[in-house]
Amino acid sequence: MSYYVAILDGGKKVWGVRFPDFPGCYGGGSSPDAAIADATSALRVFAAMMVADGEPIPRARTPDELRPDQHPGKGESLVMIPLLLDKGRTTKANVSVDAGILEQIDAEAERRGLTRSAFLVSAAMEKITASR
Repeated sequence: MSYYVAILDGGKKVWGVRFPDFPGCYGGGSSPDAAIADATSALRVFAAMMVADGEPIPRARTPDELRPDQHPGKGESLVMIPLLLDKGRTTKANVSVDAGILEQIDAEAERRGLTRSAFLVSAAMEKITASR
């Protein structure tokens, strides 16, 4: 998984994230965390559209590699956003889980109208996107 440099700015209840490596890709929200979560989703969709259009995904640059005009300005911060691209195919995985936890997973998945697999993937995606 690659992490891309993004620039977070805002205040009070309006926050935005932009990507120097993906012009036109933005995220936003009412808090820094909400803006980063939205930007993670936006980057995923934006990159998937690029792949579908046959465009190459840019190499993830480090903050030091950004041009001077791409660095954060006053009141802005650099954040690292993961690019989570689907491969377009599923793969079986054998995992070991405590029986009690598995019962809780199955109950919560059923409550939400999801399969066990869909629930586990959504939970993993939440953890991955919240990790930075």
